[in-house]
Amino acid sequence: MEVFSLLDSSPIVLTYRIVDFKYWETGSYVKMQIVLIDNSVLHVREYNDEFERNYSFHWQNSQGAFVMRWDNAPHHRHLKTYPNHMHRNDLIEESDVITLKDVLKYITSCI
Repeated sequence: MEVFSLLDSSPIVLTYRIVDFKYWETGSYVKMQIVLIDNSVLHVREYNDEFERNYSFHWQNSQGAFVMRWDNAPHHRHLKTYPNHMHRNDLIEESDVITLKDVLKYITSCI
């Protein structure tokens, strides 16, 4: 699968652990923990099928403190990128970072 190739080739991914993985003809579900080169951790949960996509990318520093989260939970309708948004500090902001590839690219610019 493309996601595993992405992780295997990313220069910022130290290790990853697949917590749950299901794949069927019309979709997939993956839940994993990715340890990055600065020892921060990215928790990934993504569901895809022919009708919907739900995701959450939750980034914590090496001490386990919240850094950022990107998700598409259907709230925050006032945002232009609804349902896509990110949580940073106490703020909820618009976000076009919606894939694991996007998230890893963003984090690469931060670490």
